[in-house]
Parts: sequence; C-alpha cells; structure tokens
Amino acid sequence: MTRSQPRRARGTVGHAYSALNLRFALALFGLVSMTVFAVLAFRVHLAWLGVVCAVLAVVAVVDLVVIQRRRAARHREEPGSRHSLFE
Repeated sequence: MTRSQPRRARGTVGHAYSALNLRFALALFGLVSMTVFAVLAFRVHLAWLGVVCAVLAVVAVVDLVVIQRRRAARHREEPGSRHSLFE
C-alpha cells in the first residue's frame, strides 16, 4: 500500500518524497511546449486555445520557481552532494 506524503516530510536517500530533478525537467518541457503552442494558436487565430496554453505556461513557471527553491534548500542541507535526474 502506498501512502501519500506526510506534511513537511523530508525524504531520505533510500526513500525520496519528491524527484525534484525529474519534476524540473518535466516542468521545463511543459513551459517550452505550452509557449510554442500558445504562439501557434494565436497565429492561427485560436485565441481561446492560446490563452489556455499561456495559462499552462504560467503554471509551469510557478512550478519551476517552487522546484528551484526546494532544490536550493536541499543543496543547503546537503552541501557537495549531487543528485541524479530521478532522485
């Protein structure tokens, strides 16, 4: 049985609660793709689709900021350690 992440829980090397580097890569992909789709939608005069894609791009930017703050906190707690994409 898989439990949800407890509030304010910190992962360990053996049991990570958040794959920050993978989440960062996925959010970056979402930002780039939604920005491209928004531009294309506005060019073909589909304003509603362009707005939806632009809103999703803004959500990706907010997620990137949150991820960077958590990664910085992790680097302060574990100086000198390197994390793979899936940690």
